[in-house]
Amino acid sequence: MKMRGLIVLWLAIVGLAVLPQPAKAQALIDPRDSAGAVASATTAQPDLTYTRPTEKTKIENYLFDAFGPYPAAGAAFAAGISQAQNTPPEWKQGAAGYMKRFGSDFGIAAVSTTTRYGLAEAFREDTLYYRCECKGVFPRLRHAVISTLSARRGQDGHRVFSFPALIAPYAGPMTAVYAWYPDRYNGKDAFRMGNYTMLGYVGGNIALEFLYSGPHSMLHRMHLNNGHGAPDQGSNP
Repeated sequence: MKMRGLIVLWLAIVGLAVLPQPAKAQALIDPRDSAGAVASATTAQPDLTYTRPTEKTKIENYLFDAFGPYPAAGAAFAAGISQAQNTPPEWKQGAAGYMKRFGSDFGIAAVSTTTRYGLAEAFREDTLYYRCECKGVFPRLRHAVISTLSARRGQDGHRVFSFPALIAPYAGPMTAVYAWYPDRYNGKDAFRMGNYTMLGYVGGNIALEFLYSGPHSMLHRMHLNNGHGAPDQGSNP
């Protein structure tokens, strides 16, 4: 049953990847209308300074996001919490139990990241995070949160709602539940775990927005600034 559920999950993901891409949304509201003006303000506008990342950049960012120090540290932290809570109890305690939890959390992160980058490539979306050119804490915070479920597309870098960003946080937990978690876990548990993964993505974007990682930063000196954040350039949402 679990193997059948896993096959259905991946078939659904592959199906989404091969669906025709949605056409660009067209503004059908009279710009003189006040409500239309508000709607237009919330839609993505082309960024004249936008430059699409090269294939080399995308591969480097994928490898760093999937197998670099940040997912390893995140898996170690999550495994420590699970170890303290003895979850799942079937994995018991001790070094062996911790390594099972670490491997599971690292695998979940790798599958989620691979799904996000793979589907983004199929949808021709840019997965990099672009800092907001706006000023103020709340506008930048809003930009970071919105960027969790949006991406850039096309040569002009217009922003669109991202199905890969929505699906990816749940792909890893679903795979874990149907592949290596104890049999009593099901899709409801995977959905709950995926929600935590989504919150982790939000936190990561907030960190990319507010933490300096330039050439003189500690992250740069420790070679930890190769996250999925793009170089500072035009990034209006």
